[in-house]
Amino acid sequence: MIDIDDKVLADLRSGFSLPAKPEILQSLQNELNQDEPELSRVAEIISVDVATAAAVLKVINSPAYGMSRTITDIKQAVMFLGMNCITQVVTGHLLKSAFDQDDSCISLQRFWDSASEISQVAMLIGKKVRAQTPIEDLQLLGLFHDAGIPAMAMRFKDYADVLSRASQRPEQTLLQYEEQQYPTNHTVVGYYLASSWHLPKRVCQIILRHHDAMFFQDCETDIEKQTMAILKLAENFTFEIKHFRSCADWYAFKDDVMLCLDLSDDDYTDIKEDVEEFLIG
Repeated sequence: MIDIDDKVLADLRSGFSLPAKPEILQSLQNELNQDEPELSRVAEIISVDVATAAAVLKVINSPAYGMSRTITDIKQAVMFLGMNCITQVVTGHLLKSAFDQDDSCISLQRFWDSASEISQVAMLIGKKVRAQTPIEDLQLLGLFHDAGIPAMAMRFKDYADVLSRASQRPEQTLLQYEEQQYPTNHTVVGYYLASSWHLPKRVCQIILRHHDAMFFQDCETDIEKQTMAILKLAENFTFEIKHFRSCADWYAFKDDVMLCLDLSDDDYTDIKEDVEEFLIG
């Protein structure tokens, strides 16, 4: 595991105005920490916020969850998804609402559309490879893994230029371009944001290390390796389908991802075709 030292966190606190954890999420986490959490209480907390309730119903009725009938009641949604999963779904929705476009130098709509695609593709891959990873982890990681990017775009007014450079000159990764320009990078900022919102530690670590090619050598649990592998595959599929080339760091992860998920080149092509059909129709 990589540990972020106190000085880095202190610098982030002083230099970044990161969105505070919303009250509704705190209430959900408080209920979850009870000895005997109540489904009805969780449903009640979610139902108070109309936008959050609508977002939960939209997610549970999406193809990724494969419900045989449409769910229209929050209590039913909580019952089907379970406590942990519903909290992760709510977290993903609240995160997207937490950043203000007026303070950002990039298009947040475009950013979240891309993050949502990666999230949905990760869940699709999870089903295809019969992953042990909880689907809510894949859903949340897809949305949250790059959450440091909008935070960087709010802190640094020239950040759009760095993103553009990384896109146009893929011989280096975004992380490398960031570290040449700034005192931190989006993975560290994303980790800090995820930790302050009390996301599961396993999710926070993958956010921190999702550009670290040594992850598979250092990680000790198969589920975390599998989760990382699915995230990197989802990132690369969505990027390849849009830009007709691999992600800048795919070459560093490809062998570990294919080995971890036990995929052949034919398997890769088959899953990519399914993803393409899902994204493009």
